[in-house]
Amino acid sequence: QVHLVESGGGLVQAGGSLRLSCGFSGSINRIFALGWYRQAPGKQRDLVARVTGGGISNYADSVKGRFTISRDNGKNTLDLQMTRLNPEDTAVYYCNAEVLDISSASGITTYWGQGTMVTVSS
Repeated sequence: QVHLVESGGGLVQAGGSLRLSCGFSGSINRIFALGWYRQAPGKQRDLVARVTGGGISNYADSVKGRFTISRDNGKNTLDLQMTRLNPEDTAVYYCNAEVLDISSASGITTYWGQGTMVTVSS
């Protein structure tokens, strides 16, 4: 199992910046990838950014050039630096871990944090 705890959400004005952090613990040697997802009111949960254990990262088109995902293996944290925020970035942000699991049909079990709210005012 992997336990995820997010922090750093809050209220920010449009154009501002915010940094989210996710602490992870447990079977960290089985983590295949870590990521940030977000869910706006009434919408589905979507990928924001993801980084694999090999350091390959990908971003949603809407955040490319504005958000940066980074993993610190020494501190067991996953950060999301968000800049030039706009009201469309308002959502609950969730930390996600894809963990290798031979007991799973897909070979991967997904874990989620509790989420942290980001509100961008216009």
